[in-house]
Amino acid sequence: MILPKRRDPRFVTIRRGGTLTDSDHQLLALWAALCAEHVLTFFESVQPEDTRPRQAVEQTRAWVRGEITMTQARRAAFHANAAARGLSGSARYAAYAAGQAAAVAHVAAHELGAAAYAIKAARAAVPEEEGESAGRLECQWQRDQLPKAIRELVLDDQRLRNHLCWSVFNC
Repeated sequence: MILPKRRDPRFVTIRRGGTLTDSDHQLLALWAALCAEHVLTFFESVQPEDTRPRQAVEQTRAWVRGEITMTQARRAAFHANAAARGLSGSARYAAYAAGQAAAVAHVAAHELGAAAYAIKAARAAVPEEEGESAGRLECQWQRDQLPKAIRELVLDDQRLRNHLCWSVFNC
């Protein structure tokens, strides 16, 4: 479970009673897509014919551009998650990262799920003794990609929800 029981109003759009602007919601989605895309090769190397996770990343960006609805992006998230079934390790986590990225259109707080699963994918892609280091490198790479407008929001969210996200944000 990566979502808290009580929703943080900073991740709820203004029109739904929160404080999140549409532009920041879109930035969260784009950052989540970038995090997922960064590890997508782990999935694609195992399942080269299955395009569902890549399509989820693309649908995330299409939602930001206003080309698809939130419902269509959410459907892409379900498909990416389904692609993870039957897999293990980095391939599974990479598919979940893509699913979480697409789900940001529906619930902005999924941004952290995309990042956390990407870190888990990076950890699982290397020998166990190198996992911590690979995870820290992925975490730092993600932080380097954060747009200034949402940087403090995401870093605070990582601090608050790190315990829900397998403590992967200790970089």
